[in-house]
Amino acid sequence: MMKTVGRIAFTAAALAAAFVAGAQERQALTLDDAIAATLADNPAMKAAAHEERAAQQERRAAIGLRMPQIGITGAYTYLGKDIGFDFNGLKAPVKDVANRLLGSGIITDPALIGSIQGLLNPMLNADWFLTLQDRSLGFVGGEVTVPIWLGGKINAANRAAKINEQTAVEAGNQTRNALVSQLVERYFGLALAMQAVEVRRQVVEGVRRHLEDAVALEQNGMIARSERLYVEFKMAEAERELEDAELQVATITSALGNTLGREGGYMPVTAMFVLDAVEELTYYQQLAEQRNPLLGQVALKQRLAEEGVRVQRADFMPQVVAMGGGSFYNYQVSGIVPRWAVGVGVRFKLFDGLNREYKYSAARQTVQRVGELRNKAEQDISVLVEQLYNQMMNYRNRMASIDASLDFAEEYLRIKNAAFLEGMSSSSDLIDAELNLAGVRIERLQAAYNFDKLLAQLLEAAGVSDEYTAYARRADARPVRFDGR
Repeated sequence: MMKTVGRIAFTAAALAAAFVAGAQERQALTLDDAIAATLADNPAMKAAAHEERAAQQERRAAIGLRMPQIGITGAYTYLGKDIGFDFNGLKAPVKDVANRLLGSGIITDPALIGSIQGLLNPMLNADWFLTLQDRSLGFVGGEVTVPIWLGGKINAANRAAKINEQTAVEAGNQTRNALVSQLVERYFGLALAMQAVEVRRQVVEGVRRHLEDAVALEQNGMIARSERLYVEFKMAEAERELEDAELQVATITSALGNTLGREGGYMPVTAMFVLDAVEELTYYQQLAEQRNPLLGQVALKQRLAEEGVRVQRADFMPQVVAMGGGSFYNYQVSGIVPRWAVGVGVRFKLFDGLNREYKYSAARQTVQRVGELRNKAEQDISVLVEQLYNQMMNYRNRMASIDASLDFAEEYLRIKNAAFLEGMSSSSDLIDAELNLAGVRIERLQAAYNFDKLLAQLLEAAGVSDEYTAYARRADARPVRFDGR
Protein backbone atom coordinates (compact mmCIF):
# COMPACT_ATOMS: atom_id res chain seq x y z
CA MET A 1 0.00 0.00 0.00
CA MET A 2 2.75 2.44 0.87
CA LYS A 3 4.55 1.45 -2.34
CA THR A 4 1.45 2.47 -4.29
CA VAL A 5 1.35 5.83 -2.54
CA GLY A 6 5.04 6.34 -3.21
CA ARG A 7 4.72 5.44 -6.90
CA ILE A 8 1.79 7.81 -7.36
CA ALA A 9 3.57 10.61 -5.55
CA PHE A 10 6.71 10.09 -7.66
CA THR A 11 4.69 10.15 -10.90
CA ALA A 12 2.92 13.35 -9.94
CA ALA A 13 6.18 15.00 -8.95
CA ALA A 14 7.83 13.91 -12.19
CA LEU A 15 5.01 15.31 -14.31
CA ALA A 16 5.05 18.59 -12.42
CA ALA A 17 8.82 18.88 -12.74
CA ALA A 18 8.70 18.16 -16.46
CA PHE A 19 6.03 20.79 -17.01
CA VAL A 20 7.86 23.44 -15.00
CA ALA A 21 11.11 22.70 -16.84
CA GLY A 22 9.34 23.00 -20.20
CA ALA A 23 7.73 26.27 -19.19
CA GLN A 24 11.08 27.72 -18.17
CA GLU A 25 12.49 26.98 -21.64
CA ARG A 26 9.66 28.80 -23.37
CA GLN A 27 10.01 32.28 -24.81
CA ALA A 28 7.70 34.90 -23.31
CA LEU A 29 5.38 36.27 -25.98
CA THR A 30 2.85 39.08 -25.71
CA LEU A 31 -0.26 39.16 -27.87
CA ASP A 32 0.98 42.31 -29.67
CA ASP A 33 4.29 40.65 -30.53
CA ALA A 34 2.50 37.51 -31.65
CA ILE A 35 0.26 39.46 -34.03
CA ALA A 36 3.24 41.39 -35.40
CA ALA A 37 5.19 38.18 -35.99
CA THR A 38 2.22 36.52 -37.70
CA LEU A 39 1.64 39.41 -40.07
CA ALA A 40 5.34 39.54 -40.90
CA ASP A 41 6.30 35.87 -41.19
CA ASN A 42 3.20 33.82 -41.93
CA PRO A 43 3.41 32.38 -45.48
CA ALA A 44 -0.22 33.28 -46.16
CA MET A 45 0.56 36.97 -45.62
CA LYS A 46 3.61 36.73 -47.87
CA ALA A 47 1.49 35.10 -50.57
CA ALA A 48 -1.12 37.86 -50.22
CA ALA A 49 1.61 40.49 -50.60
CA HIS A 50 2.83 38.82 -53.80
CA GLU A 51 -0.73 38.76 -55.12
CA GLU A 52 -1.12 42.49 -54.45
CA ARG A 53 2.15 43.28 -56.22
CA ALA A 54 1.11 41.13 -59.19
CA ALA A 55 -2.17 43.06 -59.42
CA GLN A 56 -0.25 46.33 -59.33
CA GLN A 57 1.91 45.23 -62.24
CA GLU A 58 -1.19 44.13 -64.17
CA ARG A 59 -2.68 47.59 -63.66
CA ARG A 60 0.50 49.21 -64.96
CA ALA A 61 0.46 46.86 -67.92
CA ALA A 62 -3.09 47.99 -68.75
CA ILE A 63 -1.88 51.60 -68.94
CA GLY A 64 0.37 50.50 -71.80
CA LEU A 65 -2.69 49.78 -73.95
CA ARG A 66 -3.03 53.53 -74.45
CA MET A 67 0.57 53.92 -75.61
CA PRO A 68 1.93 53.60 -79.15
CA GLN A 69 3.11 50.14 -80.09
CA ILE A 70 6.59 50.37 -81.66
CA GLY A 71 8.28 47.43 -83.27
CA ILE A 72 11.29 46.58 -85.42
CA THR A 73 10.98 44.16 -88.31
CA GLY A 74 13.70 42.52 -90.32
CA ALA A 75 13.36 40.12 -93.24
CA TYR A 76 15.33 38.47 -96.02
CA THR A 77 13.56 37.00 -99.05
CA TYR A 78 14.67 34.97 -102.06
CA LEU A 79 12.01 35.05 -104.78
CA GLY A 80 11.41 32.44 -107.43
CA LYS A 81 12.51 34.93 -110.13
CA ASP A 82 13.22 38.59 -110.60
CA ILE A 83 10.26 40.93 -110.80
CA GLY A 84 10.06 43.01 -114.02
CA PHE A 85 8.78 43.29 -117.64
CA ASP A 86 9.86 40.88 -120.42
CA PHE A 87 10.15 42.66 -123.85
CA ASN A 88 12.01 39.81 -125.63
CA GLY A 89 8.88 39.05 -127.61
CA LEU A 90 9.26 42.41 -129.38
CA LYS A 91 12.72 41.67 -130.78
CA ALA A 92 11.45 39.72 -133.81
CA PRO A 93 9.02 42.45 -134.99
CA VAL A 94 11.66 45.11 -134.44
CA LYS A 95 14.22 43.10 -136.43
CA ASP A 96 11.72 42.53 -139.25
CA VAL A 97 10.87 46.24 -139.45
CA ALA A 98 14.59 47.12 -139.52
CA ASN A 99 15.32 44.67 -142.31
CA ARG A 100 12.43 45.99 -144.40
CA LEU A 101 13.57 49.54 -143.86
CA LEU A 102 17.16 48.81 -144.86
CA GLY A 103 16.11 46.74 -147.90
CA SER A 104 13.55 49.22 -149.19
CA GLY A 105 16.17 51.25 -151.01
CA ILE A 106 15.54 54.36 -149.06
CA ILE A 107 19.07 54.13 -147.76
CA THR A 108 21.51 53.37 -150.61
CA ASP A 109 24.85 54.05 -149.02
CA PRO A 110 26.37 50.63 -148.18
CA ALA A 111 28.59 52.13 -145.51
CA LEU A 112 25.61 53.67 -143.74
CA ILE A 113 23.61 50.45 -144.00
CA GLY A 114 26.53 48.50 -142.50
CA SER A 115 26.89 51.04 -139.74
CA ILE A 116 23.13 50.81 -138.87
CA GLN A 117 23.27 47.00 -138.87
CA GLY A 118 26.34 47.15 -136.59
CA LEU A 119 24.27 49.16 -134.12
CA LEU A 120 21.12 47.01 -134.35
CA ASN A 121 22.73 43.58 -134.00
CA PRO A 122 24.00 44.05 -130.38
CA MET A 123 20.63 45.49 -129.38
CA LEU A 124 18.69 42.62 -130.97
CA ASN A 125 20.98 40.03 -129.42
CA ALA A 126 20.63 41.53 -125.90
CA ASP A 127 18.13 40.35 -123.24
CA TRP A 128 15.09 42.61 -123.38
CA PHE A 129 13.93 41.86 -119.72
CA LEU A 130 13.49 44.99 -117.60
CA THR A 131 14.21 44.07 -113.93
CA LEU A 132 12.25 46.08 -111.35
CA GLN A 133 13.18 44.00 -108.29
CA ASP A 134 15.98 41.51 -107.83
CA ARG A 135 14.91 38.08 -106.63
CA SER A 136 17.18 38.40 -103.55
CA LEU A 137 16.25 41.22 -101.17
CA GLY A 138 16.14 42.12 -97.49
CA PHE A 139 15.33 45.02 -95.24
CA VAL A 140 15.22 46.23 -91.63
CA GLY A 141 12.53 48.67 -90.64
CA GLY A 142 10.23 49.89 -87.90
CA GLU A 143 6.52 50.25 -87.41
CA VAL A 144 4.30 52.27 -85.09
CA THR A 145 0.66 51.56 -84.24
CA VAL A 146 -1.43 54.00 -82.22
CA PRO A 147 -4.93 53.00 -81.08
CA ILE A 148 -7.36 55.86 -81.66
CA TRP A 149 -10.70 54.28 -80.82
CA LEU A 150 -11.40 50.65 -79.93
CA GLY A 151 -14.98 51.07 -78.85
CA GLY A 152 -14.06 51.71 -75.21
CA LYS A 153 -12.11 48.48 -74.67
CA ILE A 154 -8.96 50.24 -73.48
CA ASN A 155 -10.81 52.30 -70.87
CA ALA A 156 -12.67 49.21 -69.68
CA ALA A 157 -9.43 47.23 -69.45
CA ASN A 158 -7.80 49.95 -67.33
CA ARG A 159 -10.80 50.17 -65.02
CA ALA A 160 -10.87 46.38 -64.71
CA ALA A 161 -7.16 46.34 -63.82
CA LYS A 162 -7.75 48.90 -61.06
CA ILE A 163 -10.66 46.83 -59.76
CA ASN A 164 -8.49 43.71 -59.72
CA GLU A 165 -5.84 45.61 -57.78
CA GLN A 166 -8.43 46.70 -55.20
CA THR A 167 -9.73 43.13 -55.06
CA ALA A 168 -6.22 41.87 -54.26
CA VAL A 169 -5.99 44.41 -51.44
CA GLU A 170 -9.33 43.28 -50.03
CA ALA A 171 -8.24 39.64 -50.31
CA GLY A 172 -5.08 40.55 -48.39
CA ASN A 173 -7.20 42.22 -45.70
CA GLN A 174 -9.36 39.11 -45.49
CA THR A 175 -6.26 36.95 -45.06
CA ARG A 176 -4.92 39.35 -42.45
CA ASN A 177 -8.13 39.31 -40.43
CA ALA A 178 -8.44 35.53 -40.64
CA LEU A 179 -4.86 35.12 -39.40
CA VAL A 180 -5.52 37.42 -36.44
CA SER A 181 -8.53 35.28 -35.49
CA GLN A 182 -6.49 32.11 -35.90
CA LEU A 183 -3.68 33.57 -33.82
CA VAL A 184 -6.02 34.61 -31.01
CA GLU A 185 -7.54 31.13 -31.00
CA ARG A 186 -4.14 29.44 -30.77
CA TYR A 187 -2.45 32.03 -28.53
CA PHE A 188 -5.17 31.97 -25.89
CA GLY A 189 -5.69 28.28 -26.61
CA LEU A 190 -2.12 27.70 -25.48
CA ALA A 191 -2.69 29.93 -22.44
CA LEU A 192 -5.82 27.92 -21.62
CA ALA A 193 -4.03 24.60 -22.08
CA MET A 194 -1.06 25.63 -19.92
CA GLN A 195 -3.32 26.89 -17.14
CA ALA A 196 -5.38 23.73 -17.41
CA VAL A 197 -2.15 21.78 -16.87
CA GLU A 198 -1.53 23.81 -13.73
CA VAL A 199 -5.07 23.13 -12.50
CA ARG A 200 -4.68 19.43 -13.22
CA ARG A 201 -1.30 19.41 -11.47
CA GLN A 202 -2.84 20.97 -8.37
CA VAL A 203 -5.57 18.34 -8.51
CA VAL A 204 -2.96 15.59 -8.63
CA GLU A 205 -1.12 17.11 -5.68
CA GLY A 206 -4.34 17.51 -3.72
CA VAL A 207 -5.54 13.97 -4.43
CA ARG A 208 -2.08 12.68 -3.53
CA ARG A 209 -2.33 14.35 -0.13
CA HIS A 210 -5.82 12.91 0.32
CA LEU A 211 -4.47 9.47 -0.60
CA GLU A 212 -1.75 9.76 2.05
CA ASP A 213 -4.39 10.77 4.59
CA ALA A 214 -6.66 7.94 3.47
CA VAL A 215 -3.85 5.40 3.88
CA ALA A 216 -3.14 6.64 7.39
CA LEU A 217 -6.84 6.62 8.33
CA GLU A 218 -7.26 3.10 6.95
CA GLN A 219 -4.31 1.86 9.00
CA ASN A 220 -5.96 3.35 12.09
CA GLY A 221 -9.24 1.68 11.21
CA MET A 222 -11.05 4.97 10.71
CA ILE A 223 -12.13 4.37 7.08
CA ALA A 224 -12.86 1.28 5.02
CA ARG A 225 -10.53 -0.17 2.39
CA SER A 226 -13.00 0.83 -0.34
CA GLU A 227 -12.55 4.47 0.62
CA ARG A 228 -8.80 4.23 0.05
CA LEU A 229 -9.28 2.36 -3.24
CA TYR A 230 -11.64 5.08 -4.43
CA VAL A 231 -8.96 7.71 -3.78
CA GLU A 232 -6.39 5.63 -5.66
CA PHE A 233 -8.80 5.36 -8.61
CA LYS A 234 -9.30 9.12 -8.64
CA MET A 235 -5.54 9.62 -8.38
CA ALA A 236 -4.95 7.54 -11.48
CA GLU A 237 -7.70 9.42 -13.26
CA ALA A 238 -6.21 12.79 -12.27
CA GLU A 239 -2.77 11.74 -13.52
CA ARG A 240 -4.26 10.66 -16.85
CA GLU A 241 -6.03 14.00 -17.24
CA LEU A 242 -2.79 15.79 -16.41
CA GLU A 243 -0.96 13.84 -19.12
CA ASP A 244 -3.73 14.60 -21.62
CA ALA A 245 -3.52 18.31 -20.74
CA GLU A 246 0.25 18.32 -21.29
CA LEU A 247 -0.16 16.63 -24.68
CA GLN A 248 -2.68 19.34 -25.55
CA VAL A 249 -0.07 21.96 -24.69
CA ALA A 250 2.41 20.34 -27.07
CA THR A 251 -0.16 20.18 -29.87
CA ILE A 252 -1.24 23.81 -29.53
CA THR A 253 2.39 24.93 -29.25
CA SER A 254 3.08 23.46 -32.68
CA ALA A 255 -0.08 25.04 -34.07
CA LEU A 256 0.88 28.44 -32.66
CA GLY A 257 4.35 28.17 -34.19
CA ASN A 258 2.74 27.40 -37.54
CA THR A 259 0.60 30.55 -37.33
CA LEU A 260 3.54 32.68 -36.21
CA GLY A 261 5.68 31.33 -39.03
CA ARG A 262 8.36 30.61 -36.45
CA GLU A 263 9.14 27.33 -34.76
CA GLY A 264 9.85 27.18 -31.05
CA GLY A 265 8.25 27.13 -27.64
CA TYR A 266 6.31 30.16 -26.45
CA MET A 267 4.84 31.32 -23.17
CA PRO A 268 1.76 33.54 -23.62
CA VAL A 269 2.02 36.39 -21.13
CA THR A 270 -1.09 38.34 -22.16
CA ALA A 271 -3.94 37.11 -20.00
CA MET A 272 -7.31 36.07 -21.34
CA PHE A 273 -9.91 38.71 -20.63
CA VAL A 274 -13.62 39.46 -20.49
CA LEU A 275 -15.09 42.88 -21.22
CA ASP A 276 -17.60 44.41 -18.85
CA ALA A 277 -18.98 46.72 -21.57
CA VAL A 278 -19.44 45.83 -25.23
CA GLU A 279 -20.90 47.94 -28.04
CA GLU A 280 -24.38 47.20 -29.36
CA LEU A 281 -24.97 44.64 -32.09
CA THR A 282 -25.87 47.33 -34.63
CA TYR A 283 -22.41 48.86 -34.22
CA TYR A 284 -20.71 45.72 -35.50
CA GLN A 285 -23.29 45.15 -38.23
CA GLN A 286 -22.68 48.65 -39.59
CA LEU A 287 -18.93 48.08 -39.45
CA ALA A 288 -19.36 44.84 -41.38
CA GLU A 289 -21.36 46.58 -44.10
CA GLN A 290 -18.58 49.12 -44.55
CA ARG A 291 -15.38 47.17 -43.92
CA ASN A 292 -15.91 43.44 -44.31
CA PRO A 293 -13.30 42.37 -46.91
CA LEU A 294 -15.54 39.66 -48.35
CA LEU A 295 -18.34 42.14 -49.00
CA GLY A 296 -15.77 44.48 -50.49
CA GLN A 297 -14.60 41.77 -52.88
CA VAL A 298 -18.15 40.93 -53.92
CA ALA A 299 -18.86 44.61 -54.61
CA LEU A 300 -15.69 44.84 -56.70
CA LYS A 301 -16.66 41.70 -58.62
CA GLN A 302 -19.95 43.36 -59.47
CA ARG A 303 -18.08 46.39 -60.82
CA LEU A 304 -15.79 44.05 -62.74
CA ALA A 305 -18.81 42.33 -64.28
CA GLU A 306 -20.12 45.73 -65.37
CA GLU A 307 -16.81 46.41 -67.09
CA GLY A 308 -17.24 43.06 -68.82
CA VAL A 309 -20.51 44.35 -70.27
CA ARG A 310 -18.70 47.42 -71.61
CA VAL A 311 -16.03 45.23 -73.20
CA GLN A 312 -18.64 43.13 -75.00
CA ARG A 313 -20.51 46.25 -76.07
CA ALA A 314 -17.29 47.59 -77.62
CA ASP A 315 -17.42 44.78 -80.20
CA PHE A 316 -20.39 46.54 -81.79
CA MET A 317 -18.27 49.67 -82.37
CA PRO A 318 -15.76 50.40 -85.15
CA GLN A 319 -12.08 50.21 -84.31
CA VAL A 320 -9.77 52.95 -85.53
CA VAL A 321 -5.98 52.65 -85.50
CA ALA A 322 -3.28 54.99 -86.79
CA MET A 323 -0.20 53.29 -88.15
CA GLY A 324 3.05 54.10 -89.80
CA GLY A 325 6.30 52.45 -90.72
CA GLY A 326 9.53 52.75 -92.63
CA SER A 327 12.72 50.94 -93.47
CA PHE A 328 16.12 52.23 -92.51
CA TYR A 329 18.26 49.53 -94.12
CA ASN A 330 17.64 47.85 -97.50
CA TYR A 331 19.43 45.12 -99.35
CA GLN A 332 18.72 45.09 -103.10
CA VAL A 333 15.27 46.57 -102.58
CA SER A 334 14.06 48.40 -105.67
CA GLY A 335 14.06 52.15 -105.57
CA ILE A 336 10.45 52.24 -106.73
CA VAL A 337 9.38 50.75 -103.40
CA PRO A 338 8.56 53.59 -100.90
CA ARG A 339 10.74 53.80 -97.82
CA TRP A 340 7.97 54.93 -95.45
CA ALA A 341 4.20 54.98 -95.14
CA VAL A 342 1.54 56.28 -92.72
CA GLY A 343 -2.17 55.70 -92.60
CA VAL A 344 -5.34 55.13 -90.62
CA GLY A 345 -7.14 51.79 -90.47
CA VAL A 346 -10.80 51.23 -89.67
CA ARG A 347 -12.33 47.87 -88.88
CA PHE A 348 -16.02 47.27 -88.38
CA LYS A 349 -17.51 43.83 -87.97
CA LEU A 350 -20.85 43.48 -89.75
CA PHE A 351 -21.86 39.94 -88.81
CA ASP A 352 -20.21 37.14 -86.82
CA GLY A 353 -22.95 34.59 -86.40
CA LEU A 354 -24.58 36.46 -83.46
CA ASN A 355 -21.48 35.78 -81.38
CA ARG A 356 -21.34 39.35 -80.10
CA GLU A 357 -25.02 39.42 -79.21
CA TYR A 358 -24.84 36.26 -77.13
CA LYS A 359 -21.64 37.32 -75.34
CA TYR A 360 -23.16 40.69 -74.53
CA SER A 361 -26.26 39.00 -73.13
CA ALA A 362 -24.10 36.61 -71.08
CA ALA A 363 -22.15 39.55 -69.62
CA ARG A 364 -25.39 41.23 -68.53
CA GLN A 365 -26.52 38.01 -66.87
CA THR A 366 -23.22 37.87 -65.01
CA VAL A 367 -23.89 41.32 -63.60
CA GLN A 368 -27.30 40.18 -62.38
CA ARG A 369 -25.84 37.01 -60.88
CA VAL A 370 -23.11 38.86 -59.00
CA GLY A 371 -25.68 41.34 -57.75
CA GLU A 372 -27.75 38.53 -56.25
CA LEU A 373 -24.64 37.00 -54.71
CA ARG A 374 -23.81 40.37 -53.19
CA ASN A 375 -27.26 40.58 -51.58
CA LYS A 376 -26.87 37.05 -50.26
CA ALA A 377 -23.40 37.79 -48.89
CA GLU A 378 -24.64 40.91 -47.10
CA GLN A 379 -27.42 38.92 -45.44
CA ASP A 380 -25.04 36.09 -44.48
CA ILE A 381 -22.52 38.47 -42.94
CA SER A 382 -25.26 40.25 -40.98
CA VAL A 383 -26.51 36.93 -39.62
CA LEU A 384 -22.95 35.81 -38.84
CA VAL A 385 -22.24 39.00 -36.91
CA GLU A 386 -25.43 38.56 -34.89
CA GLN A 387 -24.62 34.92 -34.17
CA LEU A 388 -21.06 35.65 -33.05
CA TYR A 389 -22.19 38.62 -30.97
CA ASN A 390 -24.88 36.64 -29.14
CA GLN A 391 -22.54 33.73 -28.44
CA MET A 392 -19.87 36.10 -27.15
CA MET A 393 -22.34 37.88 -24.88
CA ASN A 394 -23.57 34.53 -23.60
CA TYR A 395 -20.09 33.62 -22.39
CA ARG A 396 -19.62 37.06 -20.88
CA ASN A 397 -22.90 36.76 -18.97
CA ARG A 398 -22.01 33.27 -17.76
CA MET A 399 -18.90 34.56 -16.01
CA ALA A 400 -20.97 35.95 -13.10
CA SER A 401 -22.59 32.60 -12.36
CA ILE A 402 -19.25 30.80 -12.82
CA ASP A 403 -17.61 33.15 -10.30
CA ALA A 404 -20.39 32.34 -7.84
CA SER A 405 -19.86 28.63 -8.47
CA LEU A 406 -16.14 29.09 -7.88
CA ASP A 407 -16.76 30.73 -4.49
CA PHE A 408 -19.03 27.88 -3.51
CA ALA A 409 -16.61 25.19 -4.77
CA GLU A 410 -13.69 26.66 -2.80
CA GLU A 411 -15.73 26.91 0.38
CA TYR A 412 -17.23 23.44 -0.13
CA LEU A 413 -13.75 21.93 -0.51
CA ARG A 414 -12.55 23.65 2.64
CA ILE A 415 -15.48 22.28 4.62
CA LYS A 416 -15.12 18.76 3.24
CA ASN A 417 -11.39 18.73 3.95
CA ALA A 418 -11.92 19.76 7.56
CA ALA A 419 -14.71 17.20 7.98
CA PHE A 420 -12.56 14.45 6.44
CA LEU A 421 -9.69 15.12 8.82
CA GLU A 422 -12.14 14.86 11.72
CA GLY A 423 -13.57 11.62 10.32
CA MET A 424 -16.95 13.19 9.65
CA SER A 425 -16.80 12.94 5.85
CA SER A 426 -15.81 10.22 3.44
CA SER A 427 -12.77 10.40 1.16
CA SER A 428 -15.02 10.16 -1.88
CA ASP A 429 -16.82 13.33 -0.84
CA LEU A 430 -13.50 15.09 -0.41
CA ILE A 431 -12.21 13.95 -3.79
CA ASP A 432 -15.43 14.96 -5.49
CA ALA A 433 -15.13 18.40 -3.90
CA GLU A 434 -11.53 18.67 -5.16
CA LEU A 435 -12.53 17.66 -8.69
CA ASN A 436 -15.55 19.94 -8.63
CA LEU A 437 -13.31 22.91 -7.83
CA ALA A 438 -10.95 21.98 -10.65
CA GLY A 439 -13.89 21.65 -13.02
CA VAL A 440 -15.22 25.09 -12.13
CA ARG A 441 -11.77 26.63 -12.58
CA ILE A 442 -11.39 25.09 -16.01
CA GLU A 443 -14.95 26.07 -16.94
CA ARG A 444 -14.11 29.65 -16.01
CA LEU A 445 -10.96 29.59 -18.15
CA GLN A 446 -12.87 27.97 -21.00
CA ALA A 447 -15.57 30.64 -20.86
CA ALA A 448 -12.94 33.40 -21.05
CA TYR A 449 -11.21 31.62 -23.92
CA ASN A 450 -14.48 31.27 -25.84
CA PHE A 451 -15.24 34.95 -25.24
CA ASP A 452 -11.85 36.03 -26.58
CA LYS A 453 -12.06 33.68 -29.58
CA LEU A 454 -15.58 34.85 -30.48
CA LEU A 455 -14.53 38.49 -30.07
CA ALA A 456 -11.74 37.90 -32.61
CA GLN A 457 -14.17 36.26 -35.02
CA LEU A 458 -16.67 39.08 -34.51
CA LEU A 459 -14.04 41.71 -35.30
CA GLU A 460 -12.99 39.65 -38.33
CA ALA A 461 -16.56 39.65 -39.62
CA ALA A 462 -16.75 43.39 -38.97
CA GLY A 463 -13.48 43.92 -40.86
CA VAL A 464 -11.62 45.47 -37.91
CA SER A 465 -9.39 42.66 -36.62
CA ASP A 466 -6.55 45.15 -36.19
CA GLU A 467 -8.47 46.65 -33.24
CA TYR A 468 -8.34 43.44 -31.20
CA THR A 469 -5.36 44.46 -29.09
CA ALA A 470 -7.10 47.74 -28.31
CA TYR A 471 -10.00 45.73 -26.86
CA ALA A 472 -7.54 43.74 -24.76
CA ARG A 473 -6.14 47.00 -23.32
CA ARG A 474 -9.48 48.53 -22.41
CA ALA A 475 -9.93 49.66 -18.85
CA ASP A 476 -12.93 47.34 -18.42
CA ALA A 477 -11.06 44.28 -19.73
CA ARG A 478 -10.88 41.92 -16.73
CA PRO A 479 -7.99 39.42 -16.94
CA VAL A 480 -8.97 35.82 -16.26
CA ARG A 481 -6.44 33.38 -14.81
CA PHE A 482 -6.77 30.06 -13.02
CA ASP A 483 -5.34 31.49 -9.79
CA GLY A 484 -7.13 34.82 -9.68
CA ARG A 485 -10.31 36.71 -10.41
